[in-house]
Amino acid sequence: MEAIRKQATKLREQVARQQQAVLKQFGAGGYGGSDGLVTDEAELQQHQKLEKLYISTRAGKHYQRDIVRGVEGYIVTGSKQVEIGTKFSEDSRKYGAENTCTSGSTLSRAALNYGRARAQMEKERGNLLKALGTQVAEPLRAMVMGAPLEDARHLAQRYDRMRQEAEAQAIEVLKRQAKVRETPGNSESVMKLEAAESKLQDLKSNMAILGKEAAASMAAVETQQQRLTLQRLIAMVEAERTYHQRVLQILDQLEGEMISERQRIEAAPSPSMDNTMPPPPSYEEVNGIYASQSNNGTTDSLYFLGEVVHPYQGESDVELTLSVGDYVVVRKVTNNGWAEGECKGKAGWFPFGYIERRERVLASKVADVF
Repeated sequence: MEAIRKQATKLREQVARQQQAVLKQFGAGGYGGSDGLVTDEAELQQHQKLEKLYISTRAGKHYQRDIVRGVEGYIVTGSKQVEIGTKFSEDSRKYGAENTCTSGSTLSRAALNYGRARAQMEKERGNLLKALGTQVAEPLRAMVMGAPLEDARHLAQRYDRMRQEAEAQAIEVLKRQAKVRETPGNSESVMKLEAAESKLQDLKSNMAILGKEAAASMAAVETQQQRLTLQRLIAMVEAERTYHQRVLQILDQLEGEMISERQRIEAAPSPSMDNTMPPPPSYEEVNGIYASQSNNGTTDSLYFLGEVVHPYQGESDVELTLSVGDYVVVRKVTNNGWAEGECKGKAGWFPFGYIERRERVLASKVADVF
């Protein structure tokens, strides 16, 4: 489009030069001289000013339209992100509210906090999209489609058509002048020349008035375009800046909550062995049966599974060494704080406070016990 516009402008300039050459040819010497010329210096400056204003306002209109399209596209994709983020928030809060993990509620609290923060962030995103629509897209769209711009452009187009008509009339006047020179004393030719000159003067007078009116109208529109577009760009930047600042505050708070929870867990003291705690009893003292004997795959109803929540290093051959996450088949619990069971094919004693009872365990985890 830009190449076509340049080519059209070049063509108009060539035509104008040719018309001026014709005018000079017909107006050289004799009756009327060069007074019939329509393209004087003042009119030419007016025409050039209007052409620049027309190009400027057209480019401004196209940029405003590009902003509107960009904002509308951002709103469409942003609305989809809000929908996805809201669903994510609901899923996180649902897990946090319904989780039945027996090892603690740390993850549940984290999920609830994240769900709450995510909902707040999506609300802020929605506010941003609303602001972009009402403060940026709508005002610019109204100006692109508004009457002031179209009225100013119509005035400029009317001026351009009148200018072409005046140029044609100037040529007609010069032709009449030449005919009067060829047939001196012909009253009919003189009358036609006078009528043509009168019409040309009217066209030039109207063209000057219309040119000033069109230039003033186009200049006002150009100023309004520049001011409004800049204001809307600033409003867009401020809306996005406010959105990112609020999201950053939400994330800072969420990160602080999660880090605090993590530190609380990491700082939780492991159950310490009481110095007065007696050593584990021998198997003979409990039931006289060595605990490593197999029970042929059957499970006594008194047995239960426990998950190791604190590591323990066995201090003798009859004690088990346990790692966090191991599962133990607990078979005996004494009243002095010791428990006897089997873990990874080895039986022995361990402090009962180092495990937590589990009602349900994955089959793959049970296989690791034996």
